[in-house]
Amino acid sequence: MNKSENFIKKGTTILTAKPFAYTLYSKYRNQRCDYCFKSGNLFKCSVCQYVYYCNRSCQRLSWPIHSKECASLKKCSPRVVPNVARLMARIIIKLNQGGDEEIGYYNERNYRKFKDLMSHCSEIKRDKKKMEHFICLCGILYEFLGDMPVPNTTELMGIYGRICINSFNISNLDTNIGVGIYLAPSILDHSCKPNAVAIFEGITIIVKTIEDLPSLNLSEIKITYIDVIKTTKDRRTELQSSYYFWCNCEKCESPEPMAEAAACPNKFCTYPCPSGADICENCNTNFPKNFKKIFDEISEFTAYHLENMKNIAYLDVSKMCLSKQEGILHPLNVQHVQTLQTAFDSSINLEHWEEAESYAKKLINGYLTYYGEIHPSTGLLYLAIGKIQVYSGKKLKQAIEALRKASSILTVTHGEQHSVIIEDLKPLLYQATVVDFNES
Repeated sequence: MNKSENFIKKGTTILTAKPFAYTLYSKYRNQRCDYCFKSGNLFKCSVCQYVYYCNRSCQRLSWPIHSKECASLKKCSPRVVPNVARLMARIIIKLNQGGDEEIGYYNERNYRKFKDLMSHCSEIKRDKKKMEHFICLCGILYEFLGDMPVPNTTELMGIYGRICINSFNISNLDTNIGVGIYLAPSILDHSCKPNAVAIFEGITIIVKTIEDLPSLNLSEIKITYIDVIKTTKDRRTELQSSYYFWCNCEKCESPEPMAEAAACPNKFCTYPCPSGADICENCNTNFPKNFKKIFDEISEFTAYHLENMKNIAYLDVSKMCLSKQEGILHPLNVQHVQTLQTAFDSSINLEHWEEAESYAKKLINGYLTYYGEIHPSTGLLYLAIGKIQVYSGKKLKQAIEALRKASSILTVTHGEQHSVIIEDLKPLLYQATVVDFNES
């Protein structure tokens, strides 16, 4: 069968864009360039002593915006300006400079301006938490911007709403390092089972397909707005509270027996059982009479600690949760996968490499189940496993296998010329291959 001339192969770049406005997260301000987000040898702005640059070129390119905030950043020191407040300030500065006429093309003829982005102001006005946040930000902005022209409250709410609904977390590998507004990519809708992904090269957003598509129809291109390793209920709740829509994507409309599954009492059976089951439908093993109560207690215990570890993952807490989950929560239960993730993250932070490798291997099935095989996070997990194994010097053949799997995924999601391929994956694979050959 001949494929249509309009056929779009997975791995095709369908959009690239520079940000309309963006900011580096404050926690990275002395580790990364405020303009291009690269790390390395940095120097501090001599006036505000707040932002850092990697070279004079980045400082010069950032000056049209930074020149308007520089004195304000110095005045606020040693306080750190909240990330959303700084992004709002930068948008105001840009709009004052005529940025309302900037356009971002999403195809040959159609484009978006900042005013075209959805703001959902009416919903935000009814959202108590968002309104409290907005009022707090307004107080910070009036102080921060000083004598600079500031939009009225209605216009400020429009800016705030556009940030809430349209901003992208700018990531380096799997770490969010900044936030930005991108005009053209804001056209893309959400699905919990996306056919495209948004990745970053520095501050440039790149949207690539992760499935073969019959044609390029942007109304059919879906990315995900949230982390999808959640139950359908939790995904829908987050999307409703953050973006004000009820998700009816294919994934949300389909049963997910794994997401809240219990482990069968028979350790040799991998069937996902409902927590209230009396008997396993697969092997006919009976559940203990009090199993549902134990399951609910452990689920509540896990939920409490996962919520407390949203910002910082603790290895000892993760281990405690995993220990309680053993034999109760199914290995692909969402809470178990989330706990493995916190254990992996904390092991990496503590440089406990053997534990990190162990948790990463256990995470693979969870990633394949919830993200799918072709996804940046799955590829980066294989890359992390391969990197740990290469540096251990003991598992080179395993490392080569993991890195080849990473390569097969990341060349689709990131492209062969992306820095993660050129600077991270290829050198590691070459090193592992050469050392393994010399030792054979």
